[in-house]
Amino acid sequence: MSTSKIKKGDTVQVIAGKDKGKQGKVISIDRKANKVLVEGVNMIAKHEKPSAQNQDGGIVHKEAELDMSNVMYVHKGKATRVGFKVTDGKKVRIAKSTGDTID
Repeated sequence: MSTSKIKKGDTVQVIAGKDKGKQGKVISIDRKANKVLVEGVNMIAKHEKPSAQNQDGGIVHKEAELDMSNVMYVHKGKATRVGFKVTDGKKVRIAKSTGDTID
């Protein structure tokens, strides 16, 4: 399996869709479906029945998944493409705009 360009905890910017331009932190990634869940972006209203966790039920506002191709990594406040480089025998992510190592 190849290494993902976006990881959990990264700050990303939405580059397409209704929330274009918004930034947020990655909550989770679904690698099989190529989807990403971003904090505060792509909010939906979900109608839920009362349950043990949610006694009242009602309308719950939460984030919906975005396609991974619609987000870009944010490095030093700007969206940038991500590449890979092997340094000291380890594969690391680099920001294409500056050439800096991300992790």
